Order: sequence, then structure tokens, then C-alpha cells
Amino acid sequence: MDARLGDVIDDFCVKCRRLTNHSVVSLLNGAAAKVRCRTCYSDHDYRNEQAPPSKKDLKKAELFNAVLSGVAPPPAAPEEVTGDGVPKKAAKKPGKRAEA
Repeated sequence: MDARLGDVIDDFCVKCRRLTNHSVVSLLNGAAAKVRCRTCYSDHDYRNEQAPPSKKDLKKAELFNAVLSGVAPPPAAPEEVTGDGVPKKAAKKPGKRAEA
């Protein structure tokens, strides 16, 4: 659906920090580019109703990636093979129900 100038759409307002009604102020290729919040009257880019990630979440992700980049992957252990050529992990062990 193509938006028109002045149409009312929902979007996340950075200033209000919630999902509110917005008026379309600017269009780009038939889609909303800039919107104006109808509660606080601030203009911002259309965010497709998506809240930006918090600074705390961004910092956690950055630290997590730093730790992962410093850790070497564990070496792959060779699989043990039973006498019939089946890997030991795949070989089934009889349980109590199988014995009865």
C-alpha cells in the first residue's frame, strides 16, 4: 500500500519511547521516509514500528563477540568405531525394556 502525505500510521517515537500515531511528512519511492509524532510533534525517520536496541543490549553484544573472538574452537575428537563399523555414539545400548 502506498502512503500519502498526511496519512496516519503507527511508528515507534524515540522521544516518547513508545508506539504512537504518526503523520507522514515525507515520502521516498511511495513509502514513508519521515514521520511526525502526533503526541509530541517531533519529526524523525520512519522506523517501521521497530524500537531501536538499548545501549545496554548493544554493550552486552559487543562484549560477547569480543569474548568469542578470543576463544579458539575446540579440536574435533575422532569418533570411536565399534567392531561392526558403526560409530560408538550411534550404537544402541539395550535398556531394561529391551532385555525383558
